[in-house]
Amino acid sequence: MIRGRHAVLVASCLLAAMAATKAAAEPRTMEYSYPDQSVWTTRLDARGEPDNPLLRLAAPLFQQAGIPWRARGLPAARLFEYLSDGQTDFSMLVRGPALEKCCLISKRPVAGTELRVYRRKGLPPVAAKEDLAGKEVITVHGYSYGNILAFIKNPANRVGNNGTVSHESAFAMLERGRADYLLDYAGPAQEVLAAHPIKGLEFDVIDRLDVHLILSRTYPDAAAVMTRLETIAETLRVEGITRPSPK
Repeated sequence: MIRGRHAVLVASCLLAAMAATKAAAEPRTMEYSYPDQSVWTTRLDARGEPDNPLLRLAAPLFQQAGIPWRARGLPAARLFEYLSDGQTDFSMLVRGPALEKCCLISKRPVAGTELRVYRRKGLPPVAAKEDLAGKEVITVHGYSYGNILAFIKNPANRVGNNGTVSHESAFAMLERGRADYLLDYAGPAQEVLAAHPIKGLEFDVIDRLDVHLILSRTYPDAAAVMTRLETIAETLRVEGITRPSPK
């Protein structure tokens, strides 16, 4: 009887050890969180949410890395908060000092876009945010435009901020002459203007935004995982994503 109990105990210990070994060998599910407002397109996906072409990059990236994953959209402020305290594992974002404290950042960008200022032909060009001082500007709610929105909202800069709810309404306001300048990202702007061209419109590139892989330092073996993801990302080409030119 004692031998039987001993055998059962040994078997239970072996099964527990095998389960622990298997769990240790399988990577932890990677949670990819992304901003719930797209800088890439005005299109919506099947769920009625802004289309995110970076999801189409994430799928082969994690598949080739052998890492199980899930995705969710978050408001930008909450996304940064969750990355900073390890509540989420991964994102693809413009690098910044706050991210460097909590996360590993890929050496090379995996995507890029332009932030543009649209204007009527003949109006002074805008090469930097300082050129917006004293101007009337149209912006779309929900975007921070990097540090440019803070500049616009600073009373000392005397910028008239004409906010609106969508890219379409922003260009409609510009067409009606509500303001002289419109701040928008290249992808959404090109889609709106393709559907409704506006004569005599020009734009200046005020910023070029490079998007990097961002991995929380709390993810197990984060440095090795980032190296693997970077290597795979270099081989991927996905429709709808513009890769930055080598500098």
